[in-house]
Amino acid sequence: MTFPSADEQMRRITEKTAEVFPVDEMRKKVEKSIAKNRPLRVKLGVDPTAPDITLGNAVPLWKLRTFQELGHFAVLIIGDYTAQVGDPSGRNSLRPMLTKEQVDAYAQTYLDQVGKILLPERLEIRRNSEWLAPMNFMDVLKLLGRMTVSQMLERDDFHRRFDAETPISLHEFLYPLMQGWDSVVVRSDVELGGTDQRFNLLVGRDLQRAEDQEAQVLVINPLVSGTDGAKKMSKSAGNYVGITESPEQMFGKSMSVPDDLMRDWATFFTDLDAARVTALCDSAVTHPRLAKEEIAKAIVRRYHDDSAADAAAESFRRLFSQKQVPDALPELLAGPIAVLNTVQFLSDHKLVKSKSEGRRLIEQGAVTLDGEKISDPNQIFDPKDGAVLKVGKLTFLRIRRS
Repeated sequence: MTFPSADEQMRRITEKTAEVFPVDEMRKKVEKSIAKNRPLRVKLGVDPTAPDITLGNAVPLWKLRTFQELGHFAVLIIGDYTAQVGDPSGRNSLRPMLTKEQVDAYAQTYLDQVGKILLPERLEIRRNSEWLAPMNFMDVLKLLGRMTVSQMLERDDFHRRFDAETPISLHEFLYPLMQGWDSVVVRSDVELGGTDQRFNLLVGRDLQRAEDQEAQVLVINPLVSGTDGAKKMSKSAGNYVGITESPEQMFGKSMSVPDDLMRDWATFFTDLDAARVTALCDSAVTHPRLAKEEIAKAIVRRYHDDSAADAAAESFRRLFSQKQVPDALPELLAGPIAVLNTVQFLSDHKLVKSKSEGRRLIEQGAVTLDGEKISDPNQIFDPKDGAVLKVGKLTFLRIRRS
C-alpha cells in the first residue's frame, strides 16, 4: 500500500472538522503508519435509534470515507447494545430505552444505507453486543470503577441536568464507559464523532491507556442545524433530510433552509470545494437563490447522480416558481370517508408524523385542497373524487373516493 504524504493526509483529515485532538498525536500516527506501511484503524460508532441516516449522520461517515481513501481501515460499530441504553449526549432529559427488536430493525436499515458512502473493501463492521452482552455483573462493576461520579458530572449535559434537579438515571452513566470500551476491544487508532460526543471519545482514550494501549486520537465533527435552522439535524426533531430520500424530496427540503445556513450545508453536506462555497455564500458574487439551488443540486448529486439533480431542480422550479401541479400524481384511495377533521385524516393516512405536525402545517397555510388553503385544523374533510391534496412543500396526492 502506498500512502499519500503525511502533509496531504493531515490536510484532508483536518479539513471540515471542528477539532482534531491532539493534532500532534494525529500526525505522529500518520507518520508511523507510513513508516510501517500499516493502515490506521479508524472507528465510528452509530446507534441505530431510528430507521434513516440523515445528512447530519452522514458527516462522520464521509470523514470515515476520507480515511479509507487515504489507505486506512474503517471500523464501523453498530451500537446495537448501546442503543438499548440510549446516548444521553446533548440531552436535557432521560432518553427512553429501546427494545432489542426495535434496534435490530433499525440496524438493518443502517447497514443497507452505509453502502452509499463507505468503501466495502476497507470496512470492518462490528456490533458491540458481541462484547457487551457477555459481560457479567462483576465485569460491569470493574468498568464502573474506572470513573468517578465527579468525572461524569463534568459533562455539560449531566452538569446542567444535575443543577436543574432533572433526573439522571444510573444507566446513563454507563453509556460513555460502554462506548469507550468499544475502542479498547477494536483497538482503534482514531475515533470519529460529533462535538456532543467529545466526552465519550475522551473516555475511550482513558480506558485504552488503562489497558496499556496507545490512546486514540479524536476527530470531531461539527453538528449542523437542520431544515428549521434552529436545532441540530435529527430524526426526533423532524428537521432532517434522509440520504435515501428521493431527489425531489432532497432538493425541496434543501431549498427551504434559511440563508444563514447555506455555508454550513455547502461545507459539510456536499463535495463542493472551499473556494466554490465561499463564492456561493457571497451575495455580491452569487444571488442567494441561485446559490441555494447549486447547493441543493450538489446534495442530490452526492446520493443520486447529475441527471437526478437536474431533474429535481427543474421539477422544483415548475412546482414552486411557476405554481404548477405535477403532471403525474400518486393516488390516495380514501374510499368513503367517515366524519373526520383534516388533522385526523392526515394522521390516519400517515401524511404527517403526528397530529401536532398536522395542526402546525395547517396553521402555516401549508395544506391545500384543489389550491384552496385549509385554515382550520378541525374542518371536516370531505373532498370530491379526484381532488388534489397538497401537504407541506413536497407532498401532492390525488384523492380517490372509489
